[in-house]
Amino acid sequence: MATKKSGGVWDTIKTLIYAVLIALFIRTFAFEPFNIPSGSMIPTLLVGDYLFVSKYSYGYSRHSLPLSLPLIPGRVLSSVPERGDVAVFKLPRDNSTDYIKRIVGLPGDKIQVREGRLYVNGEIVDRKQVKPFAVRGPLGSTIGIPQFEETLPNGVKHRILEQSDTFELDNTSVYTVPPGHVFGMGDNRDNSEDSRVLRRVGTIRTAATGR
Repeated sequence: MATKKSGGVWDTIKTLIYAVLIALFIRTFAFEPFNIPSGSMIPTLLVGDYLFVSKYSYGYSRHSLPLSLPLIPGRVLSSVPERGDVAVFKLPRDNSTDYIKRIVGLPGDKIQVREGRLYVNGEIVDRKQVKPFAVRGPLGSTIGIPQFEETLPNGVKHRILEQSDTFELDNTSVYTVPPGHVFGMGDNRDNSEDSRVLRRVGTIRTAATGR
């Protein structure tokens, strides 16, 4: 009886070890769960939403590994993010904080915001106003936030929120996206710390992205 009980405990331990290894493999090479921590991607993603980030869409780098261990030089099986992709990346200034933004600029692009409107390579990005985005206000009231459908130069359509054209990041200088980088912006344009904030975020290294 003691032998059977001992074997049963060992079988349970082995099962747990296998489960942990399988979960670690999936998290490292396939998908990783991600929780939306802020409202910068509203209306596309809401605070508290859960999604699975593909670890292989853009290839593998050190950031694909647990604790971002420096075991992979550069990026293996790499592909460049496409305009309009929603990508998760490591914040450049600390290389550990996860951010999620929409890719609007590719290497070599010139990006600018003027009076709240996005310009790519000197051309204004088309947008049209749609039904306001409803949020709960004080005392249970409903508030409508201006919502637009934006069409990027490659035809990708997505919705953005834009309450004003006079906020700090509604008028910027021209950003030139360097090689090996992309430019990301939140869909909640007036409430997003993104590539427009050069000293805190800046352009995003493609080696640090997942989808």
